[in-house]
Amino acid sequence: MTAATSDMRVVIAGAGGRMGRTLIHAVAASKGLTLAGAVEAEGSAVIGRDAGELAGLGPNGVRVVSDVAPLLKDADGLIEFTIPAATLAFAELTAAAGLVHVIGTTGHSAEEEAIIAKAAGRARVVKAGNFSMGVNLLVALTKRVAKTLDDAYDIEILEMHHNKKIDAPSGTALMLGRAAAAGRGIDLDRHSVRGRDGITGARCAGDIGFASLRGGTVVGEHSVIFAGPAERVELTHRAEDRTIFARGALRAALWARGQKPGLYSMADVLGLADV
Repeated sequence: MTAATSDMRVVIAGAGGRMGRTLIHAVAASKGLTLAGAVEAEGSAVIGRDAGELAGLGPNGVRVVSDVAPLLKDADGLIEFTIPAATLAFAELTAAAGLVHVIGTTGHSAEEEAIIAKAAGRARVVKAGNFSMGVNLLVALTKRVAKTLDDAYDIEILEMHHNKKIDAPSGTALMLGRAAAAGRGIDLDRHSVRGRDGITGARCAGDIGFASLRGGTVVGEHSVIFAGPAERVELTHRAEDRTIFARGALRAALWARGQKPGLYSMADVLGLADV
């Protein structure tokens, strides 16, 4: 079937990974989008394979390649859930072409974040630690609750993911931490506790604690705990299928197509930026 001329043509990077395959499947099921290419790192075992077959759809005629540059010439955007180093290479290319760049990759350093922000001067970048609609509502709620409850309520963030995840705390946990810090009007970097071991002493008032669990095939679970005098408020989100992240990423890509160059978040996409 020939795609409509108005369809947004997207390249999926990290095509051989769990999210890459989910994204390819989601593109095929979505209106207004068509798959312009599939990319994997050089040396990957899936290079040369049909992307449709890889995603469990059956052949679609799109072969997985290692060189993204030729694909971007005929594309409107790139979606990637890869590794930080790959994000920077992709950002340079999408910026040069003025394309949409949806970044689901997490674990970037402050220096890498600055490079991405610079690339957003020419590209339409949507970067989020999580593309789930529910999680982004949770982020907005976390900011609101943190603003409402005072320092008598300690904030702890607990997250669990599958045993293949390479960064901790998760990008989503950090999103929640930043939201809580914004609600309290504090600097997260100065009030963040990433782990406790041994004789740590009493908990410091105003700190935001993080705990990371890894195991099995857990897609993603996040809880923000507000522990106060004689009561506890818990906000929780449990992801049951990676499709929720793919749908959010595709929604972000379509939204960004109509925006001017800049660095956006999923809160911008959903209209939650001012909540």
